[in-house]
Amino acid sequence: MKRFFVLKTAVLLFMGALISTGLFAQETKAQQKADKVAKIKSLIDSQNYVFVAQNALPMSGRMRNLTSEYNVIVGADSVISYLPYFGRVYTSVDYGATKSPLDFKTKSFDYNATPGKKDGWNITIKPKDHRSVQSMNLSVSSEGYASLQVTSSDRSPISFNGYITERKVKKK
Repeated sequence: MKRFFVLKTAVLLFMGALISTGLFAQETKAQQKADKVAKIKSLIDSQNYVFVAQNALPMSGRMRNLTSEYNVIVGADSVISYLPYFGRVYTSVDYGATKSPLDFKTKSFDYNATPGKKDGWNITIKPKDHRSVQSMNLSVSSEGYASLQVTSSDRSPISFNGYITERKVKKK
Protein backbone atom coordinates (compact mmCIF):
# COMPACT_ATOMS: atom_id res chain seq x y z
CA MET A 1 0.00 0.00 0.00
CA LYS A 2 2.87 2.33 0.84
CA ARG A 3 4.44 1.66 -2.58
CA PHE A 4 1.16 2.56 -4.27
CA PHE A 5 1.00 5.84 -2.35
CA VAL A 6 4.62 6.71 -3.25
CA LEU A 7 3.99 5.82 -6.91
CA LYS A 8 0.75 7.83 -6.98
CA THR A 9 2.52 10.84 -5.41
CA ALA A 10 5.37 10.61 -7.92
CA VAL A 11 2.93 10.45 -10.85
CA LEU A 12 0.97 13.44 -9.52
CA LEU A 13 4.16 15.46 -9.02
CA PHE A 14 5.33 14.54 -12.52
CA MET A 15 1.98 15.55 -14.06
CA GLY A 16 2.00 18.81 -12.09
CA ALA A 17 5.49 19.57 -13.37
CA LEU A 18 4.39 18.92 -16.96
CA ILE A 19 1.34 21.14 -16.61
CA SER A 20 3.27 23.98 -15.00
CA THR A 21 6.00 23.70 -17.65
CA GLY A 22 3.33 23.90 -20.37
CA LEU A 23 1.74 26.93 -18.73
CA PHE A 24 5.15 28.56 -18.34
CA ALA A 25 5.91 27.92 -22.02
CA GLN A 26 2.56 29.48 -23.02
CA GLU A 27 3.24 32.50 -20.83
CA THR A 28 6.72 32.82 -22.32
CA LYS A 29 5.34 32.67 -25.90
CA ALA A 30 2.65 35.22 -25.04
CA GLN A 31 5.28 37.49 -23.49
CA GLN A 32 7.56 37.12 -26.52
CA LYS A 33 4.67 38.04 -28.83
CA ALA A 34 3.80 41.06 -26.65
CA ASP A 35 7.46 42.15 -26.70
CA LYS A 36 7.60 41.84 -30.50
CA VAL A 37 4.39 43.86 -30.92
CA ALA A 38 5.76 46.56 -28.59
CA LYS A 39 9.03 46.66 -30.56
CA ILE A 40 7.25 46.99 -33.92
CA LYS A 41 5.02 49.73 -32.46
CA SER A 42 8.04 51.65 -31.18
CA LEU A 43 9.75 51.38 -34.60
CA ILE A 44 6.64 52.71 -36.35
CA ASP A 45 6.13 55.48 -33.76
CA SER A 46 9.77 56.59 -33.91
CA GLN A 47 9.69 56.50 -37.73
CA ASN A 48 12.95 54.58 -37.71
CA TYR A 49 12.74 51.20 -39.48
CA VAL A 50 13.49 49.23 -42.64
CA PHE A 51 11.00 47.45 -44.86
CA VAL A 52 12.79 44.42 -46.32
CA ALA A 53 11.16 43.19 -49.54
CA GLN A 54 11.09 39.43 -50.08
CA ASN A 55 8.98 39.23 -53.24
CA ALA A 56 7.50 41.54 -55.87
CA LEU A 57 4.03 41.35 -57.35
CA PRO A 58 3.73 43.39 -60.57
CA MET A 59 0.22 44.40 -61.66
CA SER A 60 0.52 42.05 -64.62
CA GLY A 61 2.78 39.06 -64.61
CA ARG A 62 3.87 36.60 -62.01
CA MET A 63 5.18 37.02 -58.49
CA ARG A 64 8.95 37.24 -58.32
CA ASN A 65 11.01 36.15 -55.33
CA LEU A 66 13.75 38.67 -54.68
CA THR A 67 17.17 37.16 -54.10
CA SER A 68 19.04 40.41 -53.49
CA GLU A 69 18.38 42.65 -50.50
CA TYR A 70 15.86 45.25 -51.60
CA ASN A 71 14.45 47.61 -49.00
CA VAL A 72 12.98 50.94 -48.03
CA ILE A 73 14.73 52.70 -45.16
CA VAL A 74 12.42 55.05 -43.30
CA GLY A 75 13.81 57.73 -41.02
CA ALA A 76 12.34 60.84 -39.47
CA ASP A 77 14.30 63.00 -41.91
CA SER A 78 14.63 60.81 -45.01
CA VAL A 79 13.29 57.88 -47.01
CA ILE A 80 15.69 55.75 -49.04
CA SER A 81 14.07 53.36 -51.49
CA TYR A 82 16.06 50.59 -53.12
CA LEU A 83 13.45 48.48 -54.90
CA PRO A 84 13.32 46.86 -58.34
CA TYR A 85 10.55 47.59 -60.82
CA PHE A 86 8.77 45.06 -63.02
CA GLY A 87 5.81 46.29 -64.99
CA ARG A 88 4.38 48.48 -67.68
CA VAL A 89 5.65 51.98 -68.47
CA TYR A 90 3.14 54.53 -69.81
CA THR A 91 5.55 57.24 -70.98
CA SER A 92 8.78 57.27 -72.93
CA VAL A 93 11.75 55.82 -71.09
CA ASP A 94 15.48 56.43 -71.28
CA TYR A 95 16.57 52.92 -72.27
CA GLY A 96 20.15 53.70 -71.34
CA ALA A 97 19.16 54.20 -67.70
CA THR A 98 20.27 51.39 -65.44
CA LYS A 99 18.64 52.66 -62.27
CA SER A 100 15.19 51.49 -61.17
CA PRO A 101 12.52 54.22 -60.85
CA LEU A 102 12.06 52.96 -57.28
CA ASP A 103 15.71 53.54 -56.43
CA PHE A 104 15.75 57.01 -54.86
CA LYS A 105 16.41 59.07 -51.74
CA THR A 106 14.25 61.92 -50.52
CA LYS A 107 14.24 64.31 -47.61
CA SER A 108 10.99 65.94 -48.71
CA PHE A 109 8.00 63.67 -48.06
CA ASP A 110 4.69 63.37 -46.26
CA TYR A 111 4.39 60.56 -43.71
CA ASN A 112 1.14 59.39 -42.15
CA ALA A 113 0.77 56.33 -39.87
CA THR A 114 -2.68 55.23 -38.67
CA PRO A 115 -3.82 52.18 -36.70
CA GLY A 116 -4.91 49.36 -38.97
CA LYS A 117 -6.82 46.14 -38.58
CA LYS A 118 -5.89 43.61 -35.90
CA ASP A 119 -3.32 45.79 -34.12
CA GLY A 120 -1.45 46.70 -37.30
CA TRP A 121 -0.65 50.01 -39.00
CA ASN A 122 -1.33 51.66 -42.35
CA ILE A 123 1.45 53.99 -43.39
CA THR A 124 1.42 56.35 -46.36
CA ILE A 125 4.60 57.94 -47.67
CA LYS A 126 4.34 60.54 -50.42
CA PRO A 127 7.66 61.78 -51.82
CA LYS A 128 7.43 65.44 -52.86
CA ASP A 129 10.56 65.62 -55.00
CA HIS A 130 10.41 62.30 -56.85
CA ARG A 131 7.76 62.82 -59.51
CA SER A 132 7.53 59.21 -60.65
CA VAL A 133 6.31 57.84 -57.29
CA GLN A 134 2.94 59.21 -56.20
CA SER A 135 2.62 57.19 -52.99
CA MET A 136 3.95 54.22 -51.06
CA ASN A 137 1.30 52.51 -48.92
CA LEU A 138 2.70 50.19 -46.29
CA SER A 139 0.44 47.83 -44.32
CA VAL A 140 2.22 46.40 -41.27
CA SER A 141 0.92 43.60 -39.04
CA SER A 142 1.51 43.68 -35.30
CA GLU A 143 4.11 40.92 -35.76
CA GLY A 144 6.11 42.90 -38.33
CA TYR A 145 4.96 41.33 -41.60
CA ALA A 146 4.33 43.99 -44.21
CA SER A 147 2.98 44.67 -47.67
CA LEU A 148 4.01 47.72 -49.71
CA GLN A 149 2.00 49.07 -52.67
CA VAL A 150 3.73 51.64 -54.85
CA THR A 151 1.61 53.88 -57.06
CA SER A 152 3.37 55.74 -59.84
CA SER A 153 2.32 58.51 -62.20
CA ASP A 154 3.91 56.95 -65.28
CA ARG A 155 4.02 53.21 -64.56
CA SER A 156 1.68 50.43 -63.52
CA PRO A 157 1.43 49.80 -59.75
CA ILE A 158 3.60 47.19 -58.06
CA SER A 159 3.40 45.51 -54.65
CA PHE A 160 6.03 43.97 -52.42
CA ASN A 161 5.72 41.58 -49.48
CA GLY A 162 8.25 41.46 -46.69
CA TYR A 163 8.79 42.49 -43.11
CA ILE A 164 9.76 45.41 -40.89
CA THR A 165 13.00 45.39 -38.97
CA GLU A 166 15.06 47.77 -36.88
CA ARG A 167 17.15 50.29 -38.75
CA LYS A 168 20.86 49.68 -38.21
CA VAL A 169 22.89 52.84 -37.87
CA LYS A 170 26.25 52.64 -39.58
CA LYS A 171 29.20 53.50 -37.36
CA LYS A 172 31.87 55.73 -38.81
